[in-house]
Amino acid sequence: MAERAILLIDDDENSRLSLCEILELQGYGVIAVATGEEGLRLHKENNFKLILTDLRLPGLSGIDVIRKVKSLTPDAETIILTGYATVETAVEAMRIGAFSYLKKPFGKDELLVTLEKALEHHRLKTENTKLKSEIRQSCAAAITGTSQAVVVLREGIEKVADTDSTVLILGESGTGKELVAKALHYGSSRCNKPFVPINCAAIPEDLLESELFGFEKGAFTGAIAAKAGRFEVADGGTIFLDEIGDMSPGLQVKILRVLQEKEFERIGGRSPIKVDVRVVAATNQDLEAAVEHKRFRKDLYYRLNVIPIHTPTLRERRDDIQILLKHFLDKGFHLKKKEIKGPTPEAMKALQEYDWPGNIRELENLVERLIVLKEDGSAITIKDLPDKIRQKTFDSAVLAGNINMPADGIDFNAVVDNFEKDLIMTAMSKVGGVKKKAAEYLGLNRTTLIEKMKRKGMIEADDDAEDIVERTNP
Repeated sequence: MAERAILLIDDDENSRLSLCEILELQGYGVIAVATGEEGLRLHKENNFKLILTDLRLPGLSGIDVIRKVKSLTPDAETIILTGYATVETAVEAMRIGAFSYLKKPFGKDELLVTLEKALEHHRLKTENTKLKSEIRQSCAAAITGTSQAVVVLREGIEKVADTDSTVLILGESGTGKELVAKALHYGSSRCNKPFVPINCAAIPEDLLESELFGFEKGAFTGAIAAKAGRFEVADGGTIFLDEIGDMSPGLQVKILRVLQEKEFERIGGRSPIKVDVRVVAATNQDLEAAVEHKRFRKDLYYRLNVIPIHTPTLRERRDDIQILLKHFLDKGFHLKKKEIKGPTPEAMKALQEYDWPGNIRELENLVERLIVLKEDGSAITIKDLPDKIRQKTFDSAVLAGNINMPADGIDFNAVVDNFEKDLIMTAMSKVGGVKKKAAEYLGLNRTTLIEKMKRKGMIEADDDAEDIVERTNP
């Protein structure tokens, strides 16, 4: 039906004619009938967004009409018109889903304002439904694929989504941890309540507490009005604590209390606030190691780690790269109205051999860049890919004994650097990740190996925890 089409049900002919005249002059398209039965028949055929119905009708009453309309089309907005309005009538109408009611005689302005509000309410509900659908489709990117790693991930999400258990999502940056959190939320009975994410590493420590728990008026300088925190906003739904491994010990204690007692206090507040919130946390850190080194509370770790879910790296799911690539190209087509064809076999081989340190996020960013830069209707070729991806393909050819040089030459230092990195990674894999044994395997001094790994970004510059363990356990 048209955006401003209205079904009017009123057995008073004069009232029908008067309302039709008012509404049509305001640009509404009105179909008017005298009985609830006729109104329902027309609604089944036309699916009206907005229905005005008198309370007292021959046959089906206005309340009966609303009940049946809501069972057929829950999103339709209904307004009761009555000259016999009572508190009980209003309560019953609103209970079964009416948007509002108007007591006769009502003014033209009151009628028109109520209709505009009802249409706006319908529009917002429609947009919200569409947004949730888009979010679900985006979440699918994190769990789309046929690789064994993704099958395990998908099965894990399906098993725990519709529970209230706390979930800890573990994985590298860019592996889709927030998308997994959304998949857990929208696959649960809380899906119609808020999903509230907060990045614990992105907000300064002195502001994070007020963001999480809110504050009362006058709690500190500048607190001119009370503010609800993220836990209050998420009441009934899910709060997603991303990068929780970066949270300070003081705040860790308060998070522990929320998990244990389901309550907290605002900053400056004295009364505890009860909340019904499911907590999903995520980190790219090794929390067990953080617990051992006293950077993360052991009791909070065990409270969070009720159900752990691992998000696999793109290196662990290379078979899914082609599927993900198509997903992002399709998404780009819908957003940009620009069609970029899939990669040539040579380009696809390069994409699958690349290690993707940025994981799914890096692949999505690459596709977005290609959609912007390439001509509509063109295919992705090896020349379109960044040097680091093309270089990896060349490095693999060298390692395989195929040393044919490309016509445009090579970056000698990059090839050597990548060759060394591959050798180190292979050695570390063979000896179970122990640097001391890897150094012996490669015929290097242990400190030389560690310095090489630091320069190549394979370990953090201050990452000496394993070194201490190895030196104390020769």
